[in-house]
Order: sequence, then structure tokens, then C-alpha cells
Amino acid sequence: MEQFVVSARKYRPTTFASVVGQEHITRTLKNAVLSGQLPQAFLFCGPRGVGKTTCARILAKTINCTNLTPEGEACNQCDSCTSFNQGSGATLNIFELDAASNNSVDNMRELVKQVYIPPTTGRYKVYIIDEVHMLSKDAFNAFLKTLEEPPAYAKFILATTEKHKIIPTILSRCQVFDFRRIDNADIIRHLQYVAENEHVAYEPSALSLIASKSDGGLRDALSIFDQLVNFTQANLTHQACIENLNLLDTDYYFRIVDSLRTGALGTALLQYKEIQDKGFDGQHFLTGLCCHLRNLLVSLDPQTLCLIDDTDEQRARYAQQAQTCGISALINYLNICSDFEYRYNEARNKRLFVEVCLTRMASPALPQN
Repeated sequence: MEQFVVSARKYRPTTFASVVGQEHITRTLKNAVLSGQLPQAFLFCGPRGVGKTTCARILAKTINCTNLTPEGEACNQCDSCTSFNQGSGATLNIFELDAASNNSVDNMRELVKQVYIPPTTGRYKVYIIDEVHMLSKDAFNAFLKTLEEPPAYAKFILATTEKHKIIPTILSRCQVFDFRRIDNADIIRHLQYVAENEHVAYEPSALSLIASKSDGGLRDALSIFDQLVNFTQANLTHQACIENLNLLDTDYYFRIVDSLRTGALGTALLQYKEIQDKGFDGQHFLTGLCCHLRNLLVSLDPQTLCLIDDTDEQRARYAQQAQTCGISALINYLNICSDFEYRYNEARNKRLFVEVCLTRMASPALPQN
């Protein structure tokens, strides 16, 4: 049986062009490679799973490539590229250190000793230090002098999810690159590419759910994708994704807002009971309802419709419901809902508290204080 490789590894980008959602980073790095203006140290910051370590590896391979393409990409054919592609153990020029488990001053002193040994082949020795914020204070200090005045052949690429924990003296010696959360649209396009390559059937709304659940992290999105492929036997439907990920379907919010708009309080209360019966608590419901009302507000203006990070079909649905509600009603709903969400933890009878919230929203003539 062929060994299974998770999608996050199988489809890990190997060129700057294949990195998803970080064009502002990859363009700058390619220009630096082409111009030869490479700083001695890079600091890649950002949330988990957005491409920091991937870009570090691509950069390390590219600056040692002996036959760069005109676009500033590695050729993947020279000896340096082929040895790198065979695995991290096949090249003597690129070193990776996980600072989470190698954070002592002795670990850093050992690394510093290696730095001053020139490369036997290739142009640069590249040191990738992941989770660099985990280094101890003494380890940072042991590294500081080398980072400030390294040999010309040494390059350092530091990666961290917690930039604020990096001491200022380290920050000032690095060129800082801030990675951002990846847009849902970019994640969905990449998931479509993976699904088609793996011959997985899917509904577009199912991929949208995966993208939303991943919170801007492509690695998390691919992990969820693998999980759902197993659960659904390679047939990703909207309903199956809702069940497996334990998500509250946005259809509930559309139905509840319709009930509130028409003053059908009883229907809204029964719909909330159905949500509770599925195991979702009031805090989760109120937070989701506030988000839904926000989406309705921004969809009133076609210019701000793009602020809804969802599919075109879902945006159209928001716009349609927003027009039926009107701006005054939506602002009133959002004021009430956000106030109740803020005070939710103070309530002793949580269910009654949410039901009072729905009653206020369905009966705008009632006093709100």
C-alpha cells in the first residue's frame, strides 16, 4: 500500500510563485535575490500555518541556486537545488533549528561555532531558526554578536509566531517580514486545486466552510480537508462538513433574521431551541448572530460587499436579506445583540437571557433599557 502523505506536506510550495496569499513577501524576496541585496538576517513573523517556514526554505534554496531563472526562482536542476530537494539531510549548506526544543545557551553556542566554518560547496550557509521567540535570554545574548557581524557567507532566517517576544536588539539586526492571514478566497482556490488533483468531489460551500474554520491558516485548512475527505469518503458536501466540524450552519441566522424582521417571535424562539438541541451554547449563538448582522450591514453598499470573506453566492444572499431589512432595523438589531453578547457571562439563566434578546429584537417598540 502506498504511504499516505498529508496534503500540507504533499502540496507544500517549492517556489515563490506557488506560495499562497503572501505576494507582498515573495515579490520582495525575489527582487532581493535578483539584485543581490540580501541582508544578513531575515525575521519572518505571522500566525501559524501561513508560509513562514516554507518561504524560509524556498529562500535558502534560491540564494544557493547556481542557475536562477529570470523571475528569481531556483532552477531545481543544479547540484545545489537537487541536493536540497532530496531532503534537508542531503545538503551541507542549509541548517534548520527548532528553537522550541533547542533553546539553551549551549545549543546557540554550538550553532555559532558552526557558523564560522566556511561552506565546502555553494555560496551561502543558511540557518533557519523556527519559533525563535522560544530562545532563552542567555541564548539570545550568545547569538547577538554573530547576528550583528556574521561572515559574508552566512545568512540567518528567523521565524516566529510571537514577534513581541523577540528582544529589541535582535529585531534591530533583522529585516522584518510580516506574514498575514490568508484570505478565504485564496484558501478556497488552493483547496479546489488540491481536490481536483486528488479526484475529490466537493461542493463550493463545503470548501468555504473549511476556509472559514482555518482562520487564515493554509496548513490548518489542508489538515481539515484531509480529515473531511476521510469522513465523507472523498465527497465533500456542505451538510457533511457542518456535521463533522460541529459548525452552526449560517442558514439558521438567515432564518432567524427573517423571523425577527416579520415579528414572528415564536418562530425565532423555536429556531433557537433547535440550535440549543444541537449542542451550541448561547454565547456561540450571539457571537455568530452579531457577525451575521455585521455582514448584512456591509452588504447594503455594493462597494463594501467585498468585506464579506465568503463565496459570491453567499454575498448575494446577504445582500438580498439586507435589502429586505433596511439599515435602521439592522443597526437596531446589532445594537441589541452586541449588548446582550457583552453581558452574557453575567446572566444566571443563560437560555432566558438569549430569549429576552430575541424578544427585544422582534419587538422594536419595547423599551430597550
